[in-house]
Amino acid sequence: MSDPAQLIEKIRATLAPCSLGDWPTPLEPAPGLASAIGVAELALKREDRASASCGGNKVRGLEFLFAGAPPDTVFVTLGGTGSTHCLATAVHAAAVGGRAVLAQFPQHDTPASRAVAAACRAQAALVVRARVRGSLPLAVLAAWRRAGALGPRRWIPGGGAHPHAVVGQLLGGLELASQVAAPPDAIVLPLGTGGTAAGLALAVAALGWPTRIVGVRVAPIFVANRWRTTWLAYAARRLLARHDIRIPLPASRIPLVVVDGLGPGYGHPTPEGEAAGRLALQHGLVLDATYGAKAFACLMRRATRNVQRVVFWHTFAVPVPQPEPAP
Repeated sequence: MSDPAQLIEKIRATLAPCSLGDWPTPLEPAPGLASAIGVAELALKREDRASASCGGNKVRGLEFLFAGAPPDTVFVTLGGTGSTHCLATAVHAAAVGGRAVLAQFPQHDTPASRAVAAACRAQAALVVRARVRGSLPLAVLAAWRRAGALGPRRWIPGGGAHPHAVVGQLLGGLELASQVAAPPDAIVLPLGTGGTAAGLALAVAALGWPTRIVGVRVAPIFVANRWRTTWLAYAARRLLARHDIRIPLPASRIPLVVVDGLGPGYGHPTPEGEAAGRLALQHGLVLDATYGAKAFACLMRRATRNVQRVVFWHTFAVPVPQPEPAP
Protein backbone atom coordinates (compact mmCIF):
# COMPACT_ATOMS: atom_id res chain seq x y z
CA MET A 1 0.00 0.00 0.00
CA SER A 2 1.00 3.65 -0.19
CA ASP A 3 2.53 5.38 2.81
CA PRO A 4 -0.02 5.19 5.69
CA ALA A 5 0.39 8.87 6.52
CA GLN A 6 -0.34 9.79 2.91
CA LEU A 7 -3.38 7.51 2.89
CA ILE A 8 -4.70 9.21 6.02
CA GLU A 9 -4.28 12.62 4.36
CA LYS A 10 -5.97 11.41 1.16
CA ILE A 11 -8.98 10.03 3.03
CA ARG A 12 -9.37 13.22 5.04
CA ALA A 13 -9.05 15.39 1.96
CA THR A 14 -11.58 13.31 0.04
CA LEU A 15 -14.29 12.82 2.68
CA ALA A 16 -13.71 16.17 4.46
CA PRO A 17 -14.52 15.18 8.04
CA CYS A 18 -14.95 17.68 10.85
CA SER A 19 -12.01 18.35 13.13
CA LEU A 20 -12.97 17.17 16.60
CA GLY A 21 -9.99 15.21 17.91
CA ASP A 22 -6.29 15.50 18.62
CA TRP A 23 -4.49 13.05 16.32
CA PRO A 24 -2.62 10.83 16.58
CA THR A 25 -3.62 9.59 20.01
CA PRO A 26 -0.66 8.42 22.10
CA LEU A 27 0.59 4.85 22.12
CA GLU A 28 2.06 4.23 25.57
CA PRO A 29 4.27 1.26 26.48
CA ALA A 30 3.15 -0.47 29.67
CA PRO A 31 6.01 -2.80 30.66
CA GLY A 32 4.90 -3.20 34.28
CA LEU A 33 1.38 -4.16 33.28
CA ALA A 34 2.74 -6.46 30.57
CA SER A 35 4.81 -8.30 33.16
CA ALA A 36 1.83 -8.55 35.50
CA ILE A 37 -0.36 -10.28 32.89
CA GLY A 38 2.41 -12.38 31.38
CA VAL A 39 2.98 -10.93 27.91
CA ALA A 40 6.28 -9.77 26.49
CA GLU A 41 5.09 -6.36 25.29
CA LEU A 42 1.96 -4.32 25.95
CA ALA A 43 1.15 -0.88 24.58
CA LEU A 44 -1.94 1.21 25.32
CA LYS A 45 -3.59 3.12 22.49
CA ARG A 46 -5.01 6.06 24.41
CA GLU A 47 -8.24 6.78 22.57
CA ASP A 48 -9.51 8.17 25.86
CA ARG A 49 -7.27 11.16 25.11
CA ALA A 50 -8.76 11.82 21.68
CA SER A 51 -10.18 15.15 22.84
CA ALA A 52 -9.79 17.34 25.90
CA SER A 53 -13.52 18.10 25.91
CA CYS A 54 -14.70 14.48 25.59
CA GLY A 55 -12.36 11.70 24.55
CA GLY A 56 -12.95 8.07 23.69
CA ASN A 57 -13.07 6.00 20.53
CA LYS A 58 -16.33 7.56 19.32
CA VAL A 59 -14.68 10.86 18.42
CA ARG A 60 -13.10 9.42 15.28
CA GLY A 61 -16.41 8.29 13.87
CA LEU A 62 -18.25 11.47 14.75
CA GLU A 63 -15.78 13.50 12.69
CA PHE A 64 -17.13 11.71 9.61
CA LEU A 65 -20.77 11.43 10.73
CA PHE A 66 -20.96 15.19 11.37
CA ALA A 67 -19.26 16.10 8.08
CA GLY A 68 -21.14 18.61 5.97
CA ALA A 69 -23.87 19.24 8.53
CA PRO A 70 -25.22 22.80 8.36
CA PRO A 71 -25.10 24.99 11.48
CA ASP A 72 -27.87 24.37 14.01
CA THR A 73 -28.19 20.72 12.99
CA VAL A 74 -29.85 18.56 15.64
CA PHE A 75 -28.10 15.20 15.85
CA VAL A 76 -30.41 12.45 17.08
CA THR A 77 -29.01 9.20 18.42
CA LEU A 78 -29.64 6.44 20.92
CA GLY A 79 -27.86 4.37 23.54
CA GLY A 80 -27.86 3.33 27.17
CA THR A 81 -27.96 5.81 30.01
CA GLY A 82 -24.22 5.22 30.38
CA SER A 83 -23.50 5.43 26.64
CA THR A 84 -20.23 7.16 25.86
CA HIS A 85 -21.43 7.44 22.27
CA CYS A 86 -24.41 9.51 23.44
CA LEU A 87 -22.18 11.70 25.55
CA ALA A 88 -19.62 12.22 22.78
CA THR A 89 -22.40 13.09 20.34
CA ALA A 90 -23.82 15.69 22.72
CA VAL A 91 -20.47 17.30 23.54
CA HIS A 92 -19.10 17.41 20.01
CA ALA A 93 -22.39 18.51 18.43
CA ALA A 94 -21.84 21.81 20.20
CA ALA A 95 -18.34 22.03 18.69
CA VAL A 96 -19.84 22.09 15.18
CA GLY A 97 -22.60 24.54 16.09
CA GLY A 98 -25.29 21.93 16.57
CA ARG A 99 -27.20 20.23 19.34
CA ALA A 100 -27.99 16.65 20.30
CA VAL A 101 -31.20 14.87 21.20
CA LEU A 102 -30.76 11.48 22.86
CA ALA A 103 -33.05 8.48 23.23
CA GLN A 104 -31.77 6.27 26.02
CA PHE A 105 -32.62 2.93 27.61
CA PRO A 106 -31.84 2.13 31.26
CA GLN A 107 -28.65 0.18 31.95
CA HIS A 108 -27.07 -1.22 35.08
CA ASP A 109 -26.10 1.47 37.55
CA THR A 110 -22.38 1.98 38.22
CA PRO A 111 -20.37 5.08 39.22
CA ALA A 112 -19.17 5.45 35.61
CA SER A 113 -22.65 5.05 34.10
CA ARG A 114 -24.02 7.61 36.58
CA ALA A 115 -21.30 10.06 35.62
CA VAL A 116 -22.03 9.56 31.92
CA ALA A 117 -25.78 9.91 32.45
CA ALA A 118 -25.35 13.16 34.39
CA ALA A 119 -23.02 14.54 31.72
CA CYS A 120 -25.53 13.60 29.00
CA ARG A 121 -28.28 15.51 30.79
CA ALA A 122 -25.99 18.52 31.12
CA GLN A 123 -24.79 18.51 27.50
CA ALA A 124 -27.76 17.39 25.38
CA ALA A 125 -30.59 19.64 24.27
CA LEU A 126 -33.05 16.88 25.17
CA VAL A 127 -32.89 13.37 26.64
CA VAL A 128 -35.85 11.04 26.15
CA ARG A 129 -35.68 8.08 28.51
CA ALA A 130 -37.33 4.74 27.84
CA ARG A 131 -38.72 3.20 31.02
CA VAL A 132 -37.57 -0.26 29.90
CA ARG A 133 -35.39 -1.42 27.03
CA GLY A 134 -38.37 -2.78 25.16
CA SER A 135 -39.87 0.69 24.85
CA LEU A 136 -36.74 2.18 23.30
CA PRO A 137 -38.30 2.37 19.78
CA LEU A 138 -41.03 4.62 21.18
CA ALA A 139 -38.39 6.79 22.87
CA VAL A 140 -36.48 7.05 19.58
CA LEU A 141 -39.64 8.08 17.74
CA ALA A 142 -40.42 10.71 20.38
CA ALA A 143 -36.84 12.02 20.29
CA TRP A 144 -36.92 12.31 16.49
CA ARG A 145 -40.25 14.14 16.50
CA ARG A 146 -39.27 16.55 19.25
CA ALA A 147 -35.91 17.24 17.61
CA GLY A 148 -37.77 18.50 14.56
CA ALA A 149 -38.92 21.52 16.53
CA LEU A 150 -35.32 22.45 17.31
CA GLY A 151 -33.80 22.56 13.82
CA PRO A 152 -32.77 20.44 10.85
CA ARG A 153 -32.24 16.84 11.97
CA ARG A 154 -29.57 14.26 11.20
CA TRP A 155 -29.77 10.66 12.39
CA ILE A 156 -26.66 9.17 14.00
CA PRO A 157 -26.85 5.35 14.38
CA GLY A 158 -26.45 3.87 17.84
CA GLY A 159 -22.80 3.56 18.75
CA GLY A 160 -21.94 5.44 15.56
CA ALA A 161 -22.01 2.09 13.72
CA HIS A 162 -21.98 3.36 10.14
CA PRO A 163 -19.52 2.91 7.24
CA HIS A 164 -18.51 6.58 7.38
CA ALA A 165 -17.63 6.22 11.06
CA VAL A 166 -15.70 3.02 10.34
CA VAL A 167 -13.46 5.07 8.03
CA GLY A 168 -12.57 7.21 11.04
CA GLN A 169 -11.58 4.10 12.99
CA LEU A 170 -9.52 2.92 10.02
CA LEU A 171 -7.42 6.06 10.40
CA GLY A 172 -6.75 5.13 14.01
CA GLY A 173 -5.37 1.79 12.92
CA LEU A 174 -3.22 3.39 10.23
CA GLU A 175 -1.69 5.66 12.90
CA LEU A 176 -0.07 2.60 14.45
CA ALA A 177 2.26 2.23 11.47
CA SER A 178 4.31 5.18 12.73
CA GLN A 179 4.02 4.24 16.41
CA VAL A 180 5.22 0.64 16.54
CA ALA A 181 8.56 -0.89 15.54
CA ALA A 182 6.86 -4.06 14.28
CA PRO A 183 3.27 -5.26 13.89
CA PRO A 184 1.73 -6.50 17.14
CA ASP A 185 0.42 -10.04 17.41
CA ALA A 186 -3.00 -8.75 18.44
CA ILE A 187 -5.03 -5.61 19.05
CA VAL A 188 -7.50 -6.19 21.90
CA LEU A 189 -10.58 -4.01 22.38
CA PRO A 190 -14.17 -4.12 23.61
CA LEU A 191 -16.70 -5.13 20.94
CA GLY A 192 -19.97 -3.23 21.18
CA THR A 193 -21.63 -1.98 18.02
CA GLY A 194 -18.59 -3.05 16.01
CA GLY A 195 -17.42 0.08 14.21
CA THR A 196 -14.04 0.37 15.91
CA ALA A 197 -13.16 -3.29 15.38
CA ALA A 198 -14.27 -3.05 11.75
CA GLY A 199 -12.00 -0.07 11.12
CA LEU A 200 -9.03 -1.72 12.80
CA ALA A 201 -9.56 -4.90 10.79
CA LEU A 202 -9.47 -2.81 7.60
CA ALA A 203 -6.34 -1.05 8.81
CA VAL A 204 -4.31 -4.21 9.45
CA ALA A 205 -5.45 -5.55 6.09
CA ALA A 206 -4.33 -2.33 4.39
CA LEU A 207 -0.99 -2.45 6.19
CA GLY A 208 -0.47 -6.11 5.30
CA TRP A 209 0.05 -7.02 8.94
CA PRO A 210 -0.53 -10.52 10.37
CA THR A 211 -2.14 -8.90 13.43
CA ARG A 212 -5.39 -10.31 14.80
CA ILE A 213 -8.15 -8.02 16.01
CA VAL A 214 -9.55 -9.52 19.22
CA GLY A 215 -12.97 -8.07 19.91
CA VAL A 216 -14.22 -8.85 23.41
CA ARG A 217 -18.01 -8.89 23.22
CA VAL A 218 -19.49 -6.58 25.87
CA ALA A 219 -22.96 -6.14 24.34
CA PRO A 220 -25.71 -8.62 23.40
CA ILE A 221 -24.81 -10.95 20.56
CA PHE A 222 -27.43 -9.55 18.18
CA VAL A 223 -25.45 -6.27 18.27
CA ALA A 224 -21.89 -7.44 18.88
CA ASN A 225 -20.98 -10.23 16.49
CA ARG A 226 -18.55 -11.11 13.75
CA TRP A 227 -21.11 -10.91 10.93
CA ARG A 228 -22.15 -7.33 11.71
CA THR A 229 -18.58 -6.15 12.26
CA THR A 230 -17.43 -7.75 8.99
CA TRP A 231 -20.35 -6.15 7.13
CA LEU A 232 -19.35 -2.73 8.48
CA ALA A 233 -15.75 -3.28 7.36
CA TYR A 234 -16.76 -4.24 3.82
CA ALA A 235 -19.27 -1.39 3.62
CA ALA A 236 -16.56 1.11 4.60
CA ARG A 237 -14.23 -0.40 2.02
CA ARG A 238 -16.91 0.00 -0.68
CA LEU A 239 -17.49 3.60 0.43
CA LEU A 240 -13.82 4.39 -0.05
CA ALA A 241 -13.72 2.56 -3.39
CA ARG A 242 -16.46 4.85 -4.69
CA HIS A 243 -14.01 7.70 -4.04
CA ASP A 244 -11.23 5.81 -5.83
CA ILE A 245 -9.47 4.88 -2.59
CA ARG A 246 -8.64 1.18 -2.66
CA ILE A 247 -8.12 -0.75 0.57
CA PRO A 248 -6.71 -4.26 -0.02
CA LEU A 249 -8.30 -7.21 1.68
CA PRO A 250 -6.48 -10.11 3.35
CA ALA A 251 -6.05 -13.29 1.36
CA SER A 252 -8.51 -15.14 3.61
CA ARG A 253 -11.01 -13.66 6.09
CA ILE A 254 -11.12 -10.33 7.90
CA PRO A 255 -8.65 -10.86 10.78
CA LEU A 256 -11.24 -10.62 13.55
CA VAL A 257 -11.62 -12.95 16.54
CA VAL A 258 -14.69 -12.44 18.74
CA VAL A 259 -14.41 -13.53 22.38
CA ASP A 260 -17.34 -13.44 24.78
CA GLY A 261 -16.83 -11.17 27.79
CA LEU A 262 -20.41 -9.96 28.40
CA GLY A 263 -21.16 -11.68 31.68
CA PRO A 264 -24.70 -11.18 33.08
CA GLY A 265 -25.51 -8.35 30.68
CA TYR A 266 -24.57 -5.03 29.10
CA GLY A 267 -23.21 -2.64 31.71
CA HIS A 268 -23.13 -5.29 34.44
CA PRO A 269 -19.69 -5.63 36.08
CA THR A 270 -18.14 -9.10 36.20
CA PRO A 271 -15.79 -10.48 38.86
CA GLU A 272 -13.12 -10.96 36.19
CA GLY A 273 -13.57 -7.38 34.99
CA GLU A 274 -13.37 -6.00 38.51
CA ALA A 275 -10.12 -7.91 39.08
CA ALA A 276 -8.78 -6.56 35.79
CA GLY A 277 -9.74 -3.04 36.81
CA ARG A 278 -7.95 -3.34 40.16
CA LEU A 279 -4.79 -4.64 38.50
CA ALA A 280 -4.82 -1.93 35.84
CA LEU A 281 -5.36 0.77 38.44
CA GLN A 282 -2.22 -0.36 40.27
CA HIS A 283 -0.36 0.60 37.09
CA GLY A 284 -2.17 3.92 36.58
CA LEU A 285 -4.76 2.75 34.05
CA VAL A 286 -8.43 3.48 34.77
CA LEU A 287 -10.81 0.95 33.19
CA ASP A 288 -14.59 1.20 33.21
CA ALA A 289 -16.70 -1.82 34.13
CA THR A 290 -18.81 -1.82 30.94
CA TYR A 291 -16.11 -1.82 28.27
CA GLY A 292 -12.43 -1.68 29.15
CA ALA A 293 -12.37 -3.90 32.25
CA LYS A 294 -14.11 -6.76 30.45
CA ALA A 295 -11.78 -6.50 27.48
CA PHE A 296 -8.71 -6.40 29.69
CA ALA A 297 -9.98 -9.38 31.67
CA CYS A 298 -9.96 -11.34 28.43
CA LEU A 299 -6.33 -10.42 27.94
CA MET A 300 -5.51 -11.49 31.48
CA ARG A 301 -7.00 -14.93 30.99
CA ARG A 302 -5.02 -15.29 27.76
CA ALA A 303 -8.06 -15.70 25.53
CA THR A 304 -5.90 -14.15 22.82
CA ARG A 305 -4.24 -17.53 22.29
CA ASN A 306 -0.94 -16.86 23.98
CA VAL A 307 0.10 -13.79 22.01
CA GLN A 308 3.18 -11.93 23.25
CA ARG A 309 3.03 -8.46 21.63
CA VAL A 310 -0.28 -6.72 22.27
CA VAL A 311 -1.86 -3.31 21.72
CA PHE A 312 -4.80 -2.65 24.05
CA TRP A 313 -7.27 -0.17 22.53
CA HIS A 314 -8.33 1.99 25.47
CA THR A 315 -11.69 3.27 24.28
CA PHE A 316 -13.32 4.90 27.30
CA ALA A 317 -12.87 8.36 28.80
CA VAL A 318 -14.64 8.66 32.17
CA PRO A 319 -16.25 12.12 32.22
CA VAL A 320 -15.84 14.65 34.98
CA PRO A 321 -18.87 14.07 37.24
CA GLN A 322 -21.62 16.58 36.60
CA PRO A 323 -23.74 17.99 39.42
CA GLU A 324 -27.12 16.37 39.81
CA PRO A 325 -30.04 18.68 38.95
CA ALA A 326 -31.74 20.28 41.94
CA PRO A 327 -34.94 18.55 43.05
